[in-house]
Order: sequence, then C-alpha cells, then structure tokens
Amino acid sequence: MEIGILTAFLGGALALLSPCGAFLLPGFFAATVISRARLVPHALAFYLGLVLTLVPLGIGAGALGTMFAQHRTVLVIVTSVILIVLGAMHALGLGFDLSRALPGIDRAQQASSRGSGLPRTFLLGAVGGVAGFCAGPILGAVLTLAMGQGSMVLAAILLAVYGAGMVVPLMALAAVWDRLSARTRSLLRGREFTVLGRTLHTTTVLTGAVIIALGILFWTTNGLVTMPSLIPTSVLASWQSSSSVLTGTGAQIAVIAALGLLALALWWRHDRRRRRRVEVGPVLPRMDRR
Repeated sequence: MEIGILTAFLGGALALLSPCGAFLLPGFFAATVISRARLVPHALAFYLGLVLTLVPLGIGAGALGTMFAQHRTVLVIVTSVILIVLGAMHALGLGFDLSRALPGIDRAQQASSRGSGLPRTFLLGAVGGVAGFCAGPILGAVLTLAMGQGSMVLAAILLAVYGAGMVVPLMALAAVWDRLSARTRSLLRGREFTVLGRTLHTTTVLTGAVIIALGILFWTTNGLVTMPSLIPTSVLASWQSSSSVLTGTGAQIAVIAALGLLALALWWRHDRRRRRRVEVGPVLPRMDRR
C-alpha cells in the first residue's frame, strides 16, 4: 500500500506541473497574491474542492474493484495492462479530459474564473482535480490503481493523497514563486523536445515512465501484495513498541494539539519577520566618510 500512496502523491504533483495542468497556477496565485498570510486557508479550500470531486471517483473505482475481488488474478492483469497503456499514452502526449464526462463541469469552470475569495479557490480545486487534457491519463492511472486495491476505503485514501500531491507543491510554489529565478521556473515547467518528428514534453514523459513502471510492478508483485515493505518489519515493530505510550486518547490529543501549536508558532514567526522586512524596507549600504 505504501508504494500506492507514494505513487498517488507523486501523480498529483506531476499532474499539477503538467503543461495543461499549469492553468491552476495563475488562478491560485491570483487568489493569494494580495495576502500571503491567507495562503493556508486558500490551500485548505482548494483541497476541499479536490476532495469533493476526487474521493467519490475513488470510492466508485474501489466499489468496481470490490465487485471483481473474487477474480483477483484477472483484476491484477487488467489493472496492470491499463496502467501500462495509460503511461504510454501520457508519455506520447495522447491525453484525454475526464472532466468532460462529469455533468455541470462547464458551469463550475466558468464560475471558478469569475468568482473571488475562498469560494473561487474551492471551485478551482473542484474543477482542477479532474480537468486537463494531458492530466487525464494520470488521474485515470490513479483511479485504475484504486480499483486494483479492491477496497473502497483504500481507493478513497489514494484519491485523497492524489489531491494532497497537488496541494503541497501548489502551496510551496505560491509561497516562493516571486523569489525563484527565471531558470528555476523554466525547469519546473519542463521543456519540449522532438523524437522521430513527434513533439514530446519532459514532464509527460517522466510521468508516463512512472505509470508504466507502476503497471509492471503491479503485475510482478500480484497487485503489490508480494512487494516487501518500504520500512523493514523490525523497524516497524520497534516503532510500535516505543509508541505504546501514545495509545491513550489523552496522549494522542495532547500530541496533536502540540503539533498544531508548533505549526502556528512557526507560521507566526515567519509572518512577523516578513512584516518587519516590509516595514523597514531595503537598507542602503552606508558610504564610508573620509
């Protein structure tokens, strides 16, 4: 399951950075450029919009996989083949737009371009999670992987992680975009190149290769069942025994509250420094008097 979660997260990040997924960047930046202090609320609104559309799709894919759970061998083969095909399509730039199959998506997209504030960001997330010609194979691959899990809960988790894979880099880019050099921005956008007369893009080729590799891995490990854990069993056992003190409800609430306070303190410190730099302004170097 760990490799599935990592793949879903990476798929979300690459979908965001794909050529046709780049339309989300200016829309999100426009909502947060006035006040960077509101970056977190807008990111949460964007993620809620993603969850609104992605998780139901994941539950549907998981339900479909559950129907064929008794034919696991066939399900693994079909899932693997679909992943490999989708990966090859994406690498070659043969995408499709899954949002066309959803009713009312056009109205939601128009509303996201006309609105303002948190509602606009929410609609942008709801539309951006499924829209995009070249991002279609990525979402299709994650849905196929969710179907192969044969569980609606695991499928919903995968799609929620896919959405998180879009939100985390989006927040990071929105926070530091103005400080990035032109070369760094160009590297993030990727570049086009030609092979045998066909124009390809570095991001789509990389994503396609990841999806193809996942399809092959899914086939050879019987749907990731026989794949060894990314963390050794002995390490997991050690963590479990050392964390037994946190099994109480009170201890868990205390840890969550402490982490929340730490996050707020770090954000407050960062925002205070930023405001101080704005108030002081640029400091000009003093000239030595002779």
